[in-house]
Amino acid sequence: MKIQVNRDVLADAVAWAARVLPGRPALPVLAGLLLDAADDLRISAFDYDVSARADIEAEVAEPGRVLIPGRLLAEITRSLPARPVEIVTSGAEAVLTCGSAEFGLLTMPDEDFPSMPAMPPSIGVVGGGVFATAVGQVAAAASRDDSLPMLTGVRVDIEGVRVTMAATDRYRIAARELLWHPERQDERRGVVVPARVLVEVARALRGGEVSIGIGDTVAGFESQGRTTTVRLMDEQFIDYSSRLTQQWPTYAELAVAPLVEAVKRVALVAERHTPVRLAFSQGQVLIQAGGGDIGRGAEVVEADLEGEELQIAFQPHFLLDGLAGVETERVRIHLDSPTRPALISNEGDDPDFRYMVMSLRLS
Repeated sequence: MKIQVNRDVLADAVAWAARVLPGRPALPVLAGLLLDAADDLRISAFDYDVSARADIEAEVAEPGRVLIPGRLLAEITRSLPARPVEIVTSGAEAVLTCGSAEFGLLTMPDEDFPSMPAMPPSIGVVGGGVFATAVGQVAAAASRDDSLPMLTGVRVDIEGVRVTMAATDRYRIAARELLWHPERQDERRGVVVPARVLVEVARALRGGEVSIGIGDTVAGFESQGRTTTVRLMDEQFIDYSSRLTQQWPTYAELAVAPLVEAVKRVALVAERHTPVRLAFSQGQVLIQAGGGDIGRGAEVVEADLEGEELQIAFQPHFLLDGLAGVETERVRIHLDSPTRPALISNEGDDPDFRYMVMSLRLS
């Protein structure tokens, strides 16, 4: 193999593919990036659950393929000068030259690299920015605890032109509805995708449109020459829709930015695992925390209240995660009682983002 490629393009593609490399690979070859040169250059990574492929332009003098330790290649390409990069295979080495810098990297047996799954047939496309925003809004509510795998995923429900994403860790539920362009107007699917993978996909595929494919066991995401596939999780999931659409007798509307800043300030005196307390009354909400060994804090924010006055308490970071998902200038907080969950949503009667969070016992 002998190729020449733009340094910035190569470094970006290598870094993108290397993000799926396993920390503790089941096989040594899974720590490698496969470079396959034909008409252009394809860079691939695979760990049996997640695959990544990036296609980039390259001048291919001699076609071929080579398997190179991925993390090392990512470190090297990121540090190279802004000059064209030449990669030539020579025996058991891949010689990488850029300006006056030269690296001879020992290759791995590419014949041992497993066959990668194909991208499933596309069932529709969605704008990359919309997709990334929706994933960010719901993935914060996914669990990081692998003891109950269902909670580490994002449920994706497709009904025609409408897509709903949802995640929960038992203490909160986040859901976001969005519109997309399905291949078929009567498309109906429901799958669960690992949240950590979906976050990485969304972060990398913000530009242009994202094509989504769903097979029997694999989902695929493709945009601008980059493709990620991921093994689907068990589709079992909670009935989140009924919980998010129940009725709350009271709600408050207030500006998001002042509320977020006030919660952050007051939470500075909240000891670990202690709540911030919100007392809603006509025209305002009083935010309080502390009172223990550290000290106490309080701040008042203007609020419009519809219903009875009420006090309620939350874990500060759970509350802030919900507020971070609100895209409108004002937030609506639906309330029932101090011991019942509250619902945070975009302003309006039919919000596309909903976030239900458990309350904590008032002390």
